[in-house]
Amino acid sequence: MQAEPLQVRQGSRTRWVIMGVSGCGKSTIGAALAASFTVPFLEGDAFHPADNVSKMASGVPLDDDDRAGWLQALASEITQAQRDDRGLVLSCSALKRRYRDLLREADPQLRFVHLAGPRELIADRMHQRPDHYMPPSLLDSQLRILEPLQPDEGGLTLDITLAPTALVERITASA
Repeated sequence: MQAEPLQVRQGSRTRWVIMGVSGCGKSTIGAALAASFTVPFLEGDAFHPADNVSKMASGVPLDDDDRAGWLQALASEITQAQRDDRGLVLSCSALKRRYRDLLREADPQLRFVHLAGPRELIADRMHQRPDHYMPPSLLDSQLRILEPLQPDEGGLTLDITLAPTALVERITASA
């Protein structure tokens, strides 16, 4: 009788996007989830071209044209992980459904986690990170265009008032 291969941890071959407005905890939760599954974590902000960063740093919101190349770069990373049959956790605001649809084209099995919470909590978090290029003044522009994750999109919405460990546990339980 042939030996069974070692059990692969549930969720470790899944590609995840941790989404939401700036300051909701995408990087914190994304890094913790990736560590939990022992898969790579990609900080979506690192894929923004310098022009986008400069624009945001000066308090100007990005538009769809600004985001197009950035989203395409992220989709390429997702495509490669899917081709390699490996898990990945990626932080990305993914504020509009069409942005998520573009990412989902790269991997139809892509899962989303929408980190949502009170504006006041998010604004407070943004004020506590003075070295970040994204100023708190852009929070309302992000909230205005945010299209919350819908039930048919393959994911879950979590309340950021919960502790990071509780959020990661809920995500791993859903895997």
